[in-house]
Parts: sequence; C-alpha cells; structure tokens
Amino acid sequence: MSSLKKFERSRRLLETKERMLAIASLSRFANLDVGREKRKGLPEVILAEGKLAREVAKISQEMVKQTGRAIISRCDASQVRAVRAVTGNGSKVEYFPRSRLMIVKSKGYKSRSSGGRVGILTAGTSDIPVAEEAEVTAREMGCLTRSFNDVGVAGIHRLFEPVRDLLRWDSDVILVVAGREGALPTVVAGIVDVPVIGVPTSRSYGFGEKGLAALAAMLQSCSLGMAVVNIDGGVGAGAVAALIANRVGEYRMERG
Repeated sequence: MSSLKKFERSRRLLETKERMLAIASLSRFANLDVGREKRKGLPEVILAEGKLAREVAKISQEMVKQTGRAIISRCDASQVRAVRAVTGNGSKVEYFPRSRLMIVKSKGYKSRSSGGRVGILTAGTSDIPVAEEAEVTAREMGCLTRSFNDVGVAGIHRLFEPVRDLLRWDSDVILVVAGREGALPTVVAGIVDVPVIGVPTSRSYGFGEKGLAALAAMLQSCSLGMAVVNIDGGVGAGAVAALIANRVGEYRMERG
C-alpha cells in the first residue's frame, strides 16, 4: 500500500474516532444537528413543511453559518422568498421548483466528491419531483448521478437501454421511483446485480390511491436485493443510496 493510501486510511480512522454529537440550539424552536454529517456521513435536512417562513429563514441562516450549507426540503414560495431575503451576497442559492428543494451555500463552501455513483429511474414523468429530491440529496452527499425518466412497465421496451447504460456506467445503487401499481422496482431488481431502492410515489388515484398500492407492491416484491422507502421519500432514498455508493466510491478510489 502506498504512503498516500496509508495516510488517507489513517485520516479516515481518526475522523471516525473523533465523530461526536454537535447540536446548536436556535432560539426556542429548533435544535440543529450541525455535527450530523461528520458523525453519520449525511447532512441534516431542514424540513420546511409546517414551519413559518421566518423560522425556515432563521434556521437556514444558522445552518450556513455553522456548516457552510443548508439543505431545505418541501419549501413553498413564501419560504423561498424569506430564505433569499436573509442570504448573504456571497452565498449561492439553488432552488429546484419541481421537488421544492433548496440549497444554500456560503461563498467558501467546498462540495465533497466521493466517487460514488447513483442511478435513478422513474416510471413516469409525474414521478420526477420525488426523483429529483433523491438525486439532489445524493449529489449533495458527494455522489455522481445519472437519471432516466418515463421508462415504466406500460412500455417496458423503454427500460432496457437505460438499465444497460447504468450498468455500463458502473452504478453502485439504482433508485427506482414509481407510482400507480409500483411494478418497476421489482422488474429492475430482477435483472441487475446492484442494490435497488424502491421509491413509491403518491401519483395514483382510485383503489390504492396516494401511493398505497405502490408501497404495498414494492414491500411484497419477490425480487431479492431490493429495499423500499416511504411514499414520496425522496430525501431518505437519496441519503441511503449515497451512503451505499460512498462506501463503494471510497473503495474504488483506493484501488485506483
């Protein structure tokens, strides 16, 4: 093993030993887990739903101050405006209107790159908002991502070229996002040799509406090698996928 690789391994071991809980109290309405990324390998994500716009703005401002970055999910228009109003001139703000995800970074923030690779497939175009939530989360955790949309089982011929592409790309994990009957993750898990994460969406109506049929079908899947997250759980799916891919990415870089 080269000296550089030995140094990197020692550094990672030291960081593992030094991981400690760090919580910053914010007024009376929030306790920020600013040490989560150091401790767990994934950042704290601020859920905007149910919070006042001024609360979201204040929390995000403190997160940027403490960690250099704030990730905010399920934002509405008033919350987006409030966050932009308190963001410093040197900071970068990205807002993804489809998924309602917002990223704020300080001027000096440096994004990490793990070498992990996360593939994403959606059954239909209406599933893209949840897929985007997962994709942005995985990217913010250092992963490369590649996605293909509208490849559901209603036209199963559309699926095979994207799957081949993801396998040629050496994807470490594949997220499969689907509503309605939720069949696509089972099909994908039956033909690939990497972990599959099924992500049911609420894009369905009638019997088994609001994602219940999709969730039940994925949980009942006979294809091994597949795990399932909650309905519309894009952030959670992206986080789990990135944790898997990041470990593989570290190994890949060590070998390279």
